[in-house]
Parts: sequence; structure tokens; C-alpha cells
Amino acid sequence: MSGCDDPKAAARKAALARRAEAHRAARGRAGALSSFLAGHRGVPVAGYLPIRSEIDPVPAMAEAAAHGPVAVPVVEAEATPLRFRAWTPDVRLTEGPFGVQVPVEGEWVTPEIVIVPMLAFDRRGGRLGYGGGFYDRTLAALRAQGPVLAVGFAYAGQEMDDLPLEETDAPLDMIVTESGVIDI
Repeated sequence: MSGCDDPKAAARKAALARRAEAHRAARGRAGALSSFLAGHRGVPVAGYLPIRSEIDPVPAMAEAAAHGPVAVPVVEAEATPLRFRAWTPDVRLTEGPFGVQVPVEGEWVTPEIVIVPMLAFDRRGGRLGYGGGFYDRTLAALRAQGPVLAVGFAYAGQEMDDLPLEETDAPLDMIVTESGVIDI
């Protein structure tokens, strides 16, 4: 199947353009995530270190790290769940797969809240990612062990009405944008 015949590939291309536009328009307005995490002090949180035009959760992660464990994803191999390594604002980083920064060392953390990056979302908890399935596998594995809250973090402009979702796409429990919180 060519990329133009694949509904997910076409949706990813359109979503990437929308996110880039939202990123230019909304720089630095991501306080809703800090407010959300303030209500969950001490709970192990997994965030992410942004790449390209992803909305930046680092300021909220830094605040959360003052009150409990915060971690970031580490890709260990293709087609496997992510693992999460402890992160603080001053941790030493190195470049990992896909150009993502990862801690050089640190403890592994099992998060109860996972902040999930994305290309697009819908109000039913659907999420369009990059296509590697890392977060889908990770959320499935974590949910098999116990409760975990999957919090999508995106610009409001990344919302789409009709995402090409599959049965293996793990749903989000809520979405936080620069405009506020969307409960699913």
C-alpha cells in the first residue's frame, strides 16, 4: 500500500502540519498540565522530552519532580513497550532512538500517570501517534499490571473529528491542552 492510499499516513501528514501551526501560535502556553499534575503530587509520572513541534511538558514535569518521581520514556527495541527512566531537570542526557533525549543513567520507574505526546486526538480519547505503536504497547502492558492514567498532552489545534483508529490503539483517559482539560 502506498503512503497516499494509507488513511493513517494521510492523517499523520495532515496532523503534523496542524500541530506545527498550533505550536507557532501557542508558544509557552501549557500551564494546564502543571495545574493537573499539582492535584497528583507524589504519584509516579512519566512525561516526555519534546521533539519537533510537540507541546513542551518539561516545566510541568520539573514542578512535579519536586514532589515525587518523574520519568521519561526509553526505547529499548522496536515493537516493545517503552520503559521509563527517572528524570529530574538536572539529569545528564544522551541522544536515544528517534533523536529523543534520554537519561544516561537512573532508576526505572513504573508510572501511574503517563503523559502521552501525539500528532492528533479526538474527544473520545483517540490518539494518532507516529506509527511505531510504542505508547499503545506500553499502555496495554501498564494497564495489565494495574490502574494507569493516560493523559494526552497536545495543542487544542491538534483536535480532529475523524481519526483512523484501529483496535490496538490504546485510548487516552483525558487530554490536556493549552486551553484546559478534556475529560473522556
